[in-house]
Amino acid sequence: MRSQFEFFVARRYLSARRKQAVVSVITAISVLGVAAGVMALVIALAINNGFRNTLQRNLLSATAHIAILEKRPEFGMENWSELANRLRTVPHVVAVEPALYGNVLFSGPLQSTGGILKGVDVRSAARTNEILTHLKQGSVADLEQGDDLPGIILGARLAEALGMRLRAVVRIMSPNGELTAFGPRPKQHRFRVVGIFESGFYELDANWAFVALPAAQTVLGVDNVVNSIELKLDDIYAAPQVASQISPIIGPRLAATTWMEQNRSILGALRMERAVTVVTIGLIQLVAALNILVALIMMVMEKHKDIAILMAMGARLRQIRRIFVLQGVMIGFAGSLLGLLLGYSLSYLAHHYRWIRLDAQVYSLSFVPFEARWADGIWIAAVAVFISFLATLYPSRSAARIAPAEALRYE
Repeated sequence: MRSQFEFFVARRYLSARRKQAVVSVITAISVLGVAAGVMALVIALAINNGFRNTLQRNLLSATAHIAILEKRPEFGMENWSELANRLRTVPHVVAVEPALYGNVLFSGPLQSTGGILKGVDVRSAARTNEILTHLKQGSVADLEQGDDLPGIILGARLAEALGMRLRAVVRIMSPNGELTAFGPRPKQHRFRVVGIFESGFYELDANWAFVALPAAQTVLGVDNVVNSIELKLDDIYAAPQVASQISPIIGPRLAATTWMEQNRSILGALRMERAVTVVTIGLIQLVAALNILVALIMMVMEKHKDIAILMAMGARLRQIRRIFVLQGVMIGFAGSLLGLLLGYSLSYLAHHYRWIRLDAQVYSLSFVPFEARWADGIWIAAVAVFISFLATLYPSRSAARIAPAEALRYE
């Protein structure tokens, strides 16, 4: 019953019309201030989560969770088949893919451009490589089942730059070429475009192409070797643990690098941006807390006589304090609820309709992704309400120190 009394009085104080309109204005500004802070933080974290998750998905769709490379690149890994079989027995490893990378020159009817040619084991890549299992056009099976020419799968932006369409013929030139009496001579290789992929990550779509592993070995002029063994895991966050486990297996000539190490600069920048965003936008909550503080202090001054009457009628000091604490908490709760509603609604609409477009060549993404998480909304609202509570401590103590006899002496 006591809590109902305090809540009733606090609600009446907030909703009742006052003699001083400025108190109502400050109260409304306080609610809007809390709402603005919560909304801004929800949207900012949604952008941060969107960039992080989108970049992570796009990168991991084409790159390995763990890549085994030579510490000193020389002639490639000759015993890669035996090593791959041993790595398949390691816990958390669900797929092992040999790969051969090389820089080549692509030539098409529109222009010539450099890029990365990746040779893959078609059978394993078709099951584990996300890019090759979700092609924009064509089929990964045609890499092995080509007609007169070996097949190749191009990135969408690379195909567009070269002027390539499905079933067209692209020429590839490797700097290694063939060895002659006068040294290595560049040699052209012709491939049939059997597929086009689009990952959404500009660097991949504009520079990468996939061929069967034997075809890549022919273009790069090497024997049956690979320069990378890529591991896919059932838990991407177990990569550091698995990398340390396989170190004795791969030996001193090879090194295991995780996807976190390969993309350390990008992930570190996003973590720093998240921390700066929380601190910067958190200042909005402090401004809102100051508004709540001012509103409650003015309300104590306005309700001076009412507080004295309540105390004369038997209200305890603790109840008086709770009345003004509840007012501040209700302001924080109302502002948080409004801010969450606006923040999540705007995040959904901005992501669904792609309101903010980007230059893919600069940002690697064509639009700003918004991915708002409910867990963020919970702690953001909790912090906002807690800050609102802290702002009530001084006004509530001031209200409890009012002496009824002094307040009512001249009434």
